Amino acid sequence: MNVTFYGVRGSCPCSGDRYRRYGGNTSCLVIDVEGDDPLIVDLGTGLRALGDVLQREVRALGTPLQATALLTHLHFDHILGIPFFSPLHDPGARLTVYGPAQPKGTLKDALHAAVQPPVFPIHMEQFRGELITVDVGAEDFSVGQAKVMARPIPHAGATLGFRIEAEGRSVAYMSDHQAPLDRRAVPDAVLELCKDVDLLIHDGQYTDDEFSVKADWGHSTAAYAVHVAAEAGARRLLLSHHDPSHTDRELDRILTQARRLPEAKAISDVSSAHESQSVDLGKA
Repeated sequence: MNVTFYGVRGSCPCSGDRYRRYGGNTSCLVIDVEGDDPLIVDLGTGLRALGDVLQREVRALGTPLQATALLTHLHFDHILGIPFFSPLHDPGARLTVYGPAQPKGTLKDALHAAVQPPVFPIHMEQFRGELITVDVGAEDFSVGQAKVMARPIPHAGATLGFRIEAEGRSVAYMSDHQAPLDRRAVPDAVLELCKDVDLLIHDGQYTDDEFSVKADWGHSTAAYAVHVAAEAGARRLLLSHHDPSHTDRELDRILTQARRLPEAKAISDVSSAHESQSVDLGKA
């Protein structure tokens, strides 16, 4: 199992020299399992660059893309890449999106409403490829060889966390996770998703000072991410969903402080995700 990041920011994309090392695109990664179609996680602005990579691959093979995506929720920073995903403009291409069931209407309704005039020049129905949606709650399902666990987690609006297991390895993805006020309690669903995973990718958007004034904005601190990882027995932790105001230097500082926390000693590696980073988890 291999995990490659194409976007690691939260809230909105950012650019400039101060963001060069970690990157400025919003949430998107791909999980490669040998013999399977690509498994994409979140559809932020990083999806555009991933589409360019996948487009070269499918054109070399002479067949349109067949891929699956796991979508945590429908905030803009997690879906902005959809209309710019070049493989979807090829006839015969298919992207199947598993995402959170909505309080009103369907996942398909919500996504199509986000890609239509006046907020986008064309309707999603005009793409030559096909986007298929699957409404998901608290359930388990399979995608190729991968076993996927989806559970609702605390955030603003219907939001899922995911656990993906394949080739004897496991990854938990908690891109947007509302930390409790005490930053100690961990919901049972979160512990279930993260228990003993080889790699936990977790929301680390805020510093402690920022959380004190944004405690109900739907996100976690790096320190709480370390706490979740330690409580769940995760082997490795990658902080992600970086705040757009945090420069490379600030993210380095946040990571250094996280690594110094006493609970970090229970985790074999604490790092911060960056664009183009690839984590090879191998096979068990």
